[in-house]
Amino acid sequence: MNYDEDKAGDRKDNLIVRLGTPADLDLVMKYAVEAIEEIGLVDPDAERLLGDIWPALNQDRGLIGIICKPNGEPEGGVLLRIGKMWYSNQDVLEERVIFVLPEFRASKPSRAIELLKFSKKAAENLGLPLLIGVMSTVRTEAKVRMYERQLGKPMGAVFLYNAGPDTLKGI
Repeated sequence: MNYDEDKAGDRKDNLIVRLGTPADLDLVMKYAVEAIEEIGLVDPDAERLLGDIWPALNQDRGLIGIICKPNGEPEGGVLLRIGKMWYSNQDVLEERVIFVLPEFRASKPSRAIELLKFSKKAAENLGLPLLIGVMSTVRTEAKVRMYERQLGKPMGAVFLYNAGPDTLKGI
């Protein structure tokens, strides 16, 4: 997959969203583990994470957007993968996770919104529908409202059954 960074990278208040590369592997793996631990549903598995992250860093049926100041330290990222719904052979762009470091979550402009805009542009540039959702036990309602402002009304909901107190650490 070839992707035009100039079309995807938004600049606002000196922030950019750049494409992740294989050189970002350690950082992206660290962020992914932090995001999964924050969700608190199940424990992360490094091998499974690597199976999604490495191809995306190589733009093989996916991509990773990393938000930062130009030549600055990353402040968050989004993992996007091209996949198929269980009932179709057509591709969709799946957002696996948007993660913003805690110290930047209240910053303006919103890093999460900038990463969401990057995801929307990626879907438009690829000509694919974007499948995106909220899996969280922290400030879930606020996150859903943010997504609704950016994307419109949701199509469905996610429910969790038979999860014990150790599974839902963040509630």
